[in-house]
Amino acid sequence: MEKVSILALHLGYGGIEKSIASLANIIVQKYEVEIICIYKILDQPAFNFNPKVKIKYLLDGGPNREEFMNYVRKYKYMSAFFEGIKALKILHLKKKNMLTEIINSDSDIIISTRYIFNEWLGDYGKEHVLKIGWEHNHYHDDMRYANRVSKSCHKLDYLVLVSNSLNAFYQGRLRNTKCKTVFIPNIIEYIPKEKDISPTDQRLISIGRLSPEKGFMDLLQIFNLISENYPKWHLDIIGDGPLKGKLEKYIREHQLEKRVTLHGFRDKEYIYKMLMQSSIYLMTSYTESFGIVLLEAMSFGLPCVAFSSAEGANEIITSGRDGYLIKNRNFSAYLKKVEDLIENEKVRKKIGLEGRRTVKKYSSSVVAKEWFNLLEKK
Repeated sequence: MEKVSILALHLGYGGIEKSIASLANIIVQKYEVEIICIYKILDQPAFNFNPKVKIKYLLDGGPNREEFMNYVRKYKYMSAFFEGIKALKILHLKKKNMLTEIINSDSDIIISTRYIFNEWLGDYGKEHVLKIGWEHNHYHDDMRYANRVSKSCHKLDYLVLVSNSLNAFYQGRLRNTKCKTVFIPNIIEYIPKEKDISPTDQRLISIGRLSPEKGFMDLLQIFNLISENYPKWHLDIIGDGPLKGKLEKYIREHQLEKRVTLHGFRDKEYIYKMLMQSSIYLMTSYTESFGIVLLEAMSFGLPCVAFSSAEGANEIITSGRDGYLIKNRNFSAYLKKVEDLIENEKVRKKIGLEGRRTVKKYSSSVVAKEWFNLLEKK
């Protein structure tokens, strides 16, 4: 049995980490699978892995950037100095330990999930190894980032992109290198049976990390307007992150405590239960590489409303058929579309049904074939 190694930064909460778990659980059917992970930031991975998947951590704990910044903010410069020294040691060990793993690897295939790993894999991976980069992030007009990704892949065999638009973008940039680009979408692991779907409750839902790029402050502002006309409707936000305190403050200041619930990070069973109880999914992200949460919502028959600034949403939603894309982050247009859906249960169900049809092409069985076709090219 051939061996596949996947190079990861950590196995905490995040879209890349969820995708790593999904891929590992699929390819372990045919390959010996090992995750080589830099940081161990949790006692157990945030997402479930098949017991056959081996996980190896290179450093116990994570980077100390937050500790360093806390000391700087408190003007404790001596403590910040020592944290800075510690940070340099962590960065040194990060590179040293991962390079050791790549150089000594007995794997037939190595998949890199970060551009810095792409560089190390291309420079130090054994000649016979099939070297694959896997890019999840959208450059979002940051050409410096796009250039780093492109440069990092020159010595790889393939670069897997999670959207058609990213594939077309990097295909042009890598045309004169040995690296070929491949579009393989992310996987939705669970699609409920139609008899389980009943999006009729007066609940709106949004899921994601509570960080600036996800636009949850915008979501609260929009919902504040919605609640004036539809006071019986409730908003559920599932996720955790640095903006939690700011969101809580907004909720208190606008007396939304009984209409908005911040659930924190939850496991997939809890999320599935909440999706089952909801009627409309709202995304207000400024940027989104793929938008797996949209597929999860669609699988439960929920019409999805998103701003077109979330690039991944453009890949998934056909506006007017299986959801709605709002251009130019137009709050009024977004509000109008959500209120139209609230008013019309028949339209909600029709769009939700189309969304369930869309989801099928992202199922585990379909996407698995694409990955196996790539891995078998060795």
